[in-house]
Amino acid sequence: MVNSLFDLGGRIALVSGAASGMGRAMALGFAEAGADLVLVDLNTEGMENTAALVEKMGRRVLPITCDVSQPDLIREMFGQLDREYGRIDILGNVAGEGVLARAEEVTIEQVQKILQSLVIGRFCCCQEAGKRMLAVGKGSIINIGSLASTTALGRGHIAYSMGMGAVVQMTRELSTEWSGRGVRVNAILPAQVVNTGLKARMETDPNLESTFLSGIPAGRLGVPEDIKGLAVFLASEASTWITGALIPMDGGNLAMNAGGSVGPPLIPGGN
Repeated sequence: MVNSLFDLGGRIALVSGAASGMGRAMALGFAEAGADLVLVDLNTEGMENTAALVEKMGRRVLPITCDVSQPDLIREMFGQLDREYGRIDILGNVAGEGVLARAEEVTIEQVQKILQSLVIGRFCCCQEAGKRMLAVGKGSIINIGSLASTTALGRGHIAYSMGMGAVVQMTRELSTEWSGRGVRVNAILPAQVVNTGLKARMETDPNLESTFLSGIPAGRLGVPEDIKGLAVFLASEASTWITGALIPMDGGNLAMNAGGSVGPPLIPGGN
């Protein structure tokens, strides 16, 4: 039984990027807390797999194949939501892509593509959800940012970091404009969370995982399921006075001084 503070029963949540990774984990977390779902992704097969897991919990689910970098398609998607559910209570803005390219080599076309996905597409999702939430005076929007929103990663992340920086400022601005009318807007800023793309990069560069772990005091990389509890918290009545927040999900990375070092693991039974 879900604690009433965290109960999402009767709520409608839309999650983009729901075919895999943090999008799937967020959607399943909302379903476990009682919400019905709209799942959005370009990966139809993966999204249908997520939908099957949601249905096993006895929740309603509407999967929509959509490119959430395109405003016209986003508006059509929200039209489908209106026809099926008639409202939206929670938006999980997860989908978005990055590109790795050195600042002196990245093309303007690559930068435009990333900004279209991470900034224009996400703003359009916020705008469409926000209109509907403002009309009823209540709602929660959760944007997925990155530690690259507020700190520099280097290693060719220039376009991605520019986009994520905009996501952070969009979160603050929307919260400032909308929270007084009942719509909360927050952002989760993950560090390195293991997904297919990150696995491929670590296989290519055998030193990459140790580089990441040297800056994570918790001693492990993130996994998609780490987002579940935080997302449910931000979507629920447990966080009604939290808005405009940028919440790290990083195993202690952001708290660690650049000159610091990760401590040794605790020895069971030791002092």
